[in-house]
Amino acid sequence: MKLKKNVAVSESGLLFNPVTGESFSVNPIGVEILNFLREEKTDEQISEAILGKYNAEKQAFENDYQDFIGVLSHNNLIESHEETNA
Repeated sequence: MKLKKNVAVSESGLLFNPVTGESFSVNPIGVEILNFLREEKTDEQISEAILGKYNAEKQAFENDYQDFIGVLSHNNLIESHEETNA
């Protein structure tokens, strides 16, 4: 999965979807995750990077990560590899 190309992300964590005109804000860890998604990192690579950098419980991070991905997907901000290859 990856962040859609038309979605703009500022360093301060502001996301803008020009298709819908909606904007969202995320915290600094959210910005890091979005950058990883833009680089098309796998879920495992993202988890390893975040857990290696921050003192977080693996299960707690993975639950929060799945919630975050769900919100991004619900708001049509990411695309799966199937969509990319279609």
